Amino acid sequence: MSHSQNSRRVFLRSGSGLVALPFLESFGFRRFASASENKTSSPAKRMVFISMGFGPTMDSWFPAQDDVGYNYKIPKVLKPLEKHKDGLTLIQNTMHKFSKDGHSGSTFWLTGANRYAIAGQSFHNTISVDQVAAEVMGKATRYTSMQFDSSEGGDGHGPGLSLSWDAAGRPIAGIKTPLAAYNKLFSESNMSLEERELMLKNQQSVLDTVLVDAKSVKGKVSKADSNKIDEYFDSIRGIETRLSKEKKWMNIPKKQPKNPVAVPNTSILGKDAIALNYDIMLAAMQVDASRVFSYRLPADALLQSFNAPISAHNMSHYTYGERRDVSEERDRLNASLISKFVDKMKATKESDGSSLFDNMTLAFGGNLSKTHSLHNCPTLVMGGGSGFKHGRHLCMENPKYPLCNVWLSILRGSGINVKSHGDSTGVLEELFTS
Repeated sequence: MSHSQNSRRVFLRSGSGLVALPFLESFGFRRFASASENKTSSPAKRMVFISMGFGPTMDSWFPAQDDVGYNYKIPKVLKPLEKHKDGLTLIQNTMHKFSKDGHSGSTFWLTGANRYAIAGQSFHNTISVDQVAAEVMGKATRYTSMQFDSSEGGDGHGPGLSLSWDAAGRPIAGIKTPLAAYNKLFSESNMSLEERELMLKNQQSVLDTVLVDAKSVKGKVSKADSNKIDEYFDSIRGIETRLSKEKKWMNIPKKQPKNPVAVPNTSILGKDAIALNYDIMLAAMQVDASRVFSYRLPADALLQSFNAPISAHNMSHYTYGERRDVSEERDRLNASLISKFVDKMKATKESDGSSLFDNMTLAFGGNLSKTHSLHNCPTLVMGGGSGFKHGRHLCMENPKYPLCNVWLSILRGSGINVKSHGDSTGVLEELFTS
């Protein structure tokens, strides 16, 4: 073995990503053990994280803070979800400790990171909860995870760099249209197997050359530039991992769902695009193409699809009148679309007779509540995949309760036994107890 080959192997081994911790009683993992047992007869776990971007109409979306427990009255804009009430939990008074910027859209919603954590830098992010899950749940699927996005390029009060972030805190680009998602999942390449193998080989050769060049200059540059090269190595490692997975699946035909999704129209937008993306996610779960999904919903296009006369940004600054009416209609429509998505998941049966909904976790919400406020993030969790005791409205006594505790609970409850996530302080115990 040549010295360069040996160095390359050392590099690949040393650049470790997230590694799931073993079951340690001192971390309180024992009660999550049954969820993580890898029984071949057990259906796979799935996760879906959906960000609404701009905050909801708060007093219409959340129950009153003293209306807690199992007998709470479901809010009027969430009425379409009432038939699924036993399988959902509303959580109030969650937020991210380090959130300071009400213009960041969904940038930190799934990470809980401190953007100023590194001195001298104005931006920093960490891995998002969906990607923590994907490190474990995505090993057996063609796509480690799938990120859905809109063609608007942002949400919330600002550009919203991304919803999903990798282990190095870099944004992961989302799929912009239902047609692109459909083609990724179900369309076969027109290239022959030989042509695709040659393309991957050429890409790998380019990466090898780049690595050699980068290593040759690393010892001759400043510390700051050396750190940049290290970040570059991390990026290369991520590309290598993706290429390796592509090679593994190259000669395996893409599975088609029992009830195929029609090829999407390129002009589909707004509520129709959302509904179609939910159908595509469902089909992906049915053929086990991926088990982890994130979706940053469109904002303006959704309003345009029900002829709202204002922009999503203006809607978010509601008080009374037209802006509030539009905000409530947007909330009702989102609840209706999710309800239909859940209907289809409940109708999809697994090998053991359970439903897909019984084995998945869906989180819906966002990093903003009203206007620019970062307090009381709208948080709705559904499905049986994390072992939660659903059917309740939980209002945390601490008005700054860590949203990352909810994310940690989803991970632990699904058998992904990481010690912490973001600014978490532990799991939300009430989710696991009656």
